[in-house]
Amino acid sequence: MEDCVFCKIITGKIPSDIVYRDDTVIAFKDIHPVTQVHLLIIPREHIAYLTDLTEKQSSLVGHMILVANKLARQNGIAEKGFRVVINCGEEGGQVVKHLHLHLLGGGRLSEKMG
Repeated sequence: MEDCVFCKIITGKIPSDIVYRDDTVIAFKDIHPVTQVHLLIIPREHIAYLTDLTEKQSSLVGHMILVANKLARQNGIAEKGFRVVINCGEEGGQVVKHLHLHLLGGGRLSEKMG
């Protein structure tokens, strides 16, 4: 998508602090972190919402979780705990219309989710 900020990050049109990349996903630091570690993991393919995933793409979210686990270990938050979040749609808190997973950790997170 031409106007998608995450697609522009993928293509390098918008600079970002990329911490991981492979053929399927990239991960980068959130520009407005809410915790000490706040990374975004996004598919290279533009998929607007979690609800847009097809059977053909069913392994994508599993891969995103495996990348989150790897990054949690690399950032020293795997042992004490972390949170992964996928927001979907406006009422679900999704701001950028490109599927993305938040990896959050590095301190005690609130038990409240909203």
